[in-house]
Amino acid sequence: MSFSLWTLPALWIALGTWLLPQQAPTPQQAVDDLLAADRAFSLESAKTTVANGLAPMFAADVIMPMPGGKFAKGLDEVTTALNANADNVSGRVEWSPIRGGISADGAQGFTFGFMTLHKADGTTAPLKYMTYWVKGPDGWRAAAYKRARRPEGRAATEMMPPSLPITLVKAVTISNAVRQGLVAAEKAFSDEAQKIGLGPAFAKFGLSDAVNFGGAANASYVVGANAIAALVGAGQPAGGSSVSWSCETPIVASSGDLGVSIGFIRTNAPAADGSMPPPSPFFTIWRKVNGVWKYIVE
Repeated sequence: MSFSLWTLPALWIALGTWLLPQQAPTPQQAVDDLLAADRAFSLESAKTTVANGLAPMFAADVIMPMPGGKFAKGLDEVTTALNANADNVSGRVEWSPIRGGISADGAQGFTFGFMTLHKADGTTAPLKYMTYWVKGPDGWRAAAYKRARRPEGRAATEMMPPSLPITLVKAVTISNAVRQGLVAAEKAFSDEAQKIGLGPAFAKFGLSDAVNFGGAANASYVVGANAIAALVGAGQPAGGSSVSWSCETPIVASSGDLGVSIGFIRTNAPAADGSMPPPSPFFTIWRKVNGVWKYIVE
């Protein structure tokens, strides 16, 4: 085989390009990839029914809070739960994230935003959603997912700044001790609420840019640990809490800086008739900052 003098320079350029090391993505590029995946799932979901639209984005072991004090666990249970609602059988959903966050290993992250349910009768219902994602061989898939109805009214749909690590690091095998660190943080959060009050505990354990789904009067998300504290602390006993909670299933990035705590909230005292209300399933997303776990999405 021979080369002309004209083809050799082109070959050298091609080989040089091929031999150059691939540039590692930045944290911004990693979260942009996650947000793009979330938006792409929405575009496909808008073409079909709710369960069929959401199923492709769910991991096989996805978990979703349910009414009645329980979780739907796994793709089959979650799909069955979604199809138990007639609007989900005949309607379709589309959504748009307003914020994303990424772990330092680039393999876990979160998004949240606003969703619209298009019913078969032509009416719509406004919703909010939160998703915790894990990236695997097939790309981003939802490991934990929840949505809730939001009141009518204008919502703050502008994109929020992403939650990013300083830099990305190589993924490693995570130890159980790292997962248990998040479990311990959730327990400390609940224990502190019993001592200083629910509102003050939410102010202490949250980041300044943390967000909460909000209540029946909140069309937008509630932003900031102090604002969240005011919301959840209303009507609570001074220096105490009417509820306690714990993490039963932690999912934590190998970089140890992002995770989701999945568990139950329980009332501390029985109702007037002596019965104990069923527990409420929850999941809370946490970010470790300067070695301390703080909630960022809940």
